[in-house]
Amino acid sequence: MKRIHVVAAVIYAAPSMSQILIAKRPNHLHQGGLWEFPGGKVDQGESPRQALVRELQEELDINVTTAEPMMQLSHDYTDKQVLLDIWKVTGFEGQARGVEGQECRWVSLTEIVADNSEYQFPAANRAILARLKSS
Repeated sequence: MKRIHVVAAVIYAAPSMSQILIAKRPNHLHQGGLWEFPGGKVDQGESPRQALVRELQEELDINVTTAEPMMQLSHDYTDKQVLLDIWKVTGFEGQARGVEGQECRWVSLTEIVADNSEYQFPAANRAILARLKSS
């Protein structure tokens, strides 16, 4: 089974830290139309932190200034296994925007973790949502 190493960021809006940035996956991609925490694949020879900084610069046009590891998990899909390094980002420079055309929204934690949330996430993100709900 193919293994993919991915970083994802739970990005908090300063100064209140009451909202989190999420992005909608383009419809033509795997899990298209679902919301996700921004991030991407870790390149060979790259640390998870380096990948986080690079991916958020490429996808959102922001420069990460403060980030810490939040959790690590793996998820098996039928065609691949994904290892996710999840980071909590509490500081960045720039105005986050979907550089690659993806829709981005700042939403409250309550909106994301509600049982009847309008924001649907890939199965691999359920453990992240559970962690956020319990914090």
